[in-house]
Amino acid sequence: LVYIAAEKRHGVFRPEKFLAEHPVSHPFLLDEDRKVTKAYGVYHAFGADAFNTARPATFVADRAGIARFIYVGQDQRDRAPVEEVLQALKRL
Repeated sequence: LVYIAAEKRHGVFRPEKFLAEHPVSHPFLLDEDRKVTKAYGVYHAFGADAFNTARPATFVADRAGIARFIYVGQDQRDRAPVEEVLQALKRL
């Protein structure tokens, strides 16, 4: 499990401060230049609910790195249904 956020280290949401206050047990990477979000097709340049960020997305990849499940949210509140993600993981 890897978290990737389209956020600058000292950006609006202050990810360093958040992670210091809410530690996670998996790698949390910052896509400060948006290269990863653009490469994965989830970059969101401008919208009613976002600017220069990524759409919420969940990818489940197998051991060979092939994406077996992809969910890209329509807006910043739209997340992958947990049951669908768990089913994708069970199929690996």
